[in-house]
Formats: sequence, structure tokens, C-alpha cells
Amino acid sequence: MVRKKHNKELSDKQRALITEFDQKSPISEQFKTLRTNIQFAAIDRKVKTLMMTSSSPGEGKSTIIANLGVVLAQQQNRVLLVDTDLRKPTVHFTFQLPNHTGLTTVVTQQAKFEDVVLETSIPRLDVLPSGPIPPNPSELLGSKAMEKFVSSLEGSYDYIVFDAPPVNAVTDPQILSRLVDGVILVIRSGKTEDEHALKAVDSLNKVEANIIGAVLNDREMENSQYYYYYGEG
Repeated sequence: MVRKKHNKELSDKQRALITEFDQKSPISEQFKTLRTNIQFAAIDRKVKTLMMTSSSPGEGKSTIIANLGVVLAQQQNRVLLVDTDLRKPTVHFTFQLPNHTGLTTVVTQQAKFEDVVLETSIPRLDVLPSGPIPPNPSELLGSKAMEKFVSSLEGSYDYIVFDAPPVNAVTDPQILSRLVDGVILVIRSGKTEDEHALKAVDSLNKVEANIIGAVLNDREMENSQYYYYYGEG
């Protein structure tokens, strides 16, 4: 029974992190295209800190940002993936890591970053889980302590990517967008309604977030189960 459960968990991980376990697949190639477009998204400055959000839950945002972290690390970059979904964190599930401590314990000065950041099986890719869910996620993300913490990381990593909650559900992504160089919105084909996507863009524009593009997720294509597309605006 235990062995069967372990095999299922490994299979789930392989599907979630396809860029690690099937690097030559069409989907992995699309993630490499996404990586390239991000790197060329800014003319005047490098997009080093990046937030990914969606309009609503269930659009595949967390899986996409995890695979983006993998392909960035595969290019010899030092990458930190931070779980800033402080209401329903999932990054630790994707990488099968503990979540006893993390972002919330660091920002509230209950632990030091170097003591809680976790290495993954992918070289050069570190993960900072959410840590214990706080009673005040928006206030924590908007605090001076959070701003100072993000600034302190920039010298240690080539890329820092933040997995944020859906923008139409809470104000957290709007708050966090002030701390990053660029924002990517995930849209799920056949699920995301036009009005929800437009509302998400409008909410981000209201706080002058730098939306550098969108990812169209789960679009069926001939001879391919999924197709990922990245385009400016």
C-alpha cells in the first residue's frame, strides 16, 4: 500500500514538473519560449523579480510558475520561488517539501531566511514556502518588513518569482505587484471568462502594475495535450 502511494505521488510530481522530467516535450519547449520572452520583455532593465497571478482559482498558475522556475534554473540562473499565496499555498506540495516555516516566519522575524529556504532536486532552484498561514495576509505582504525582505534577496538570486493568489479573489496580488519588476497573468482556455480576465487586468492597472504578458493555459492543440502561449499585453 505504501509503495503504491509513493509511486502515485511521484507520478503526480512528474506531471506537475514536466520541464524537469520530460525536458524535450512540446510543453517544455513552450516554457523555454516563455522564459525567452520574459528575458526580452524589458528593454531598459532586466525583469528580475516576477509575480504570477490569475483571475480566479484553478487556472494552473502554480504549476506554470513552478515550471518557469525550473527552466530558468536550467539556464544556469540562481532562482528563488516564493509562495506568496498565504491563504491556499501549494508550492510545497508541488516540490514535496515541508511547510512548517517559510515566508511568514521570516517576515515576522521568527526565523532567518537562510534557516528556512529549501533546496529542491533541481540544481540552482530554491523554494521559500509560505510558512504558517497568517491571520492578516494582505497586511503582511504590504508591510515595510516584506518590502525590506524582498530587497535583501535581490543580490543573492538571478530571478525571484512569486506565486500570488488570484487577483479577483483578494487584494494581495495588487499589493505585491509594487515590489516586482513584472507581472504575468494566467488565463485558462475554456474556463476563464472574458469579463473575469478584463477585471483582473483592470485591477492590476489601477495600481500601475507592470503587466508584461499573459499565459494561455490548457489550450488543446493537434498532437499535443496542452499548449502554452506567452504574448505581450
